[in-house]
Amino acid sequence: MRLVDVAWADGTVRVRGKGRREVRLPLPQDAGDALLEYLNRARPCVDEDRIFLRSSAPYRPLTGSSVVSGVVRLALSRAGITDAPSRGANLLRHSAATSMLRAGASLDAVGTVLRHRSVDTTAHYAKVDIVMLQQIAQPWPGAASC
Repeated sequence: MRLVDVAWADGTVRVRGKGRREVRLPLPQDAGDALLEYLNRARPCVDEDRIFLRSSAPYRPLTGSSVVSGVVRLALSRAGITDAPSRGANLLRHSAATSMLRAGASLDAVGTVLRHRSVDTTAHYAKVDIVMLQQIAQPWPGAASC
């Protein structure tokens, strides 16, 4: 992500990735505040237009999902979490999707954020919210209730 990807006046951020697709998403106030805090106080002061950089010299942009996967694995290890559904960068996507669904987002909205081409790809996240599924499940025709 580059500095030009953030449209502060509009409160949006351009996200690129999966399939080289681009989408402009809302930048929530708390995320914008955190980003400003990082840029003003934590980000190394170097001539680089990428937002997120390595935290130790040489201050270079993070390259590829393998770097993020390493950060996720280290965080899981430090937290003592051994039963995560995945141990890499995909855990962040999974967590975002399930959190959005639990907050009431539609599968279409989740698919837009994750940049899925098909709602079928996004639909597998619906299975993680058992409580929501129980509320909409229809009884099996002719079967006795449980």
